[in-house]
Parts: sequence; C-alpha cells; structure tokens
Amino acid sequence: MASPGPAPAGELLRIDPIELRFPFELKKQISCSMQLSNLSDDYVAFKVKTTSPKKYSVRPNTGVVLPRSTCDVVVTMQTQREAPPDMQCKDKFLVQSVVAPSGINVKDVTGEMFAKESGNKIEEVKLRVTYVAPPQPPSPVPEESEEGSPSRGESENGDGPAGGFTRALRERIEPQEKSLEAGALISKLTEEKNSAIQQNQKIRQELDMMRREVSKRRGGGFSFVIVLIVALIGIFLGYMMKS
Repeated sequence: MASPGPAPAGELLRIDPIELRFPFELKKQISCSMQLSNLSDDYVAFKVKTTSPKKYSVRPNTGVVLPRSTCDVVVTMQTQREAPPDMQCKDKFLVQSVVAPSGINVKDVTGEMFAKESGNKIEEVKLRVTYVAPPQPPSPVPEESEEGSPSRGESENGDGPAGGFTRALRERIEPQEKSLEAGALISKLTEEKNSAIQQNQKIRQELDMMRREVSKRRGGGFSFVIVLIVALIGIFLGYMMKS
C-alpha cells in the first residue's frame, strides 16, 4: 500500500509517494506501489535500487517512461519471520533517472547509463520505508438487556428479582409435589393391605367349611389327603399374615 504524500518534482520524473508504507504482518508478502511521472518531452530511463535487495522485489526495477506519461512500479516485501524493534525500518530506496535516446526500449536500458562516469546528468530521489500495524477488526459490543428486564444470567442463576421469585416458587411447589407422591404411595399400600385381609378372611372361611365337612364324616378320623390339604392351607395363611 502506498501512502499519498508530497512528491518531489524534478526535471525528469515526479515520484508519488516518496514514502513506502507497508502494513507489516509476519509470514506474509506485502506489496505497495509508486508512480513515476515523466514531466519532460524526452524519453526517460529509470532504475530502482534498495539497501536490502534480498528483502524486497521491485517490478520493474528498470524501465522507460515515455514523454508526458506515467509508469507504475510495484515493491513487494518478502515474508518476514520476526518483527523489527519498535516497528522501525531503516531500509531505503533510490530512484535514478536519466534522459534516454528517443525511441529506446526497456531491453536497451543498461547499468552504464546511470554511472557517474558516463557523463550523463543523473537525477536521484531517495524514498524511505515505514511499517504500519494492520487494521484491527472492531471488537464486538455486548448487547445490553432492556431496562427493567433481568438478564439471562440473572434469570437462570436466580440472582435478580425475577430469579428470587422463581426460587421461592420452586421451594414452595417441590414439598407439595413430594407430599402428593407420598400420599399416592400410602393409598396404594393401604389398598394392597385391605385386599390381602379380604383374601385371608376368604381362605379362613373356606378352611372352616372344610373342617366342618370333615367332622361330619363317620369314623371320626381324617384321611391323609385332608390332613395334607389343611397343613398346606395353614402354611399359606401364615405366609400371608407375615406379608
């Protein structure tokens, strides 16, 4: 990202901006651009240099700007594993420009054209690099509860007025529910007990009838089968009474 700013107007090229600003992020390539404007009626050759050539990629780093036209240059910072102290950067860029022969092509631009020994009038503009922190996403704003209504936490935990009312109502209803359950259980046991008593009485009546029938028999003695039946009925009655 290139920050707009005052661009120096030389005799050959105007450079915008003169400060390259990179939103610094670790392990990420970051690019910004600058624009070269030819203010003359001549063909102008340019060359871009940097103090950290392994750290930055410049495309194109050499070229030709036609008369009264512009050329965009993209500078890419390679991925960085460490942030510089206090986000301060000492890297610099240098843009050199020189009048070139009319009709020159990019492939004809050589390094000797920018050498002081060539006798050419070389124009130089220095650019500095600045790191800026990337924009942070806005933090979510917690929603406020409506006035007069308890929050969710108060309602669930019973800490607010509505929670206190709910807790008191629960304490009042739970004993009533337990009392109803106990009453139903007692009623069921009472019915089972009454049914067992009725069955016991019925068995006793049948036993008395059998005894009377046996006593009417002649001989005054009991057969083995009758004695066995009476014994079984007595055992059953004893079991029922214990239950």
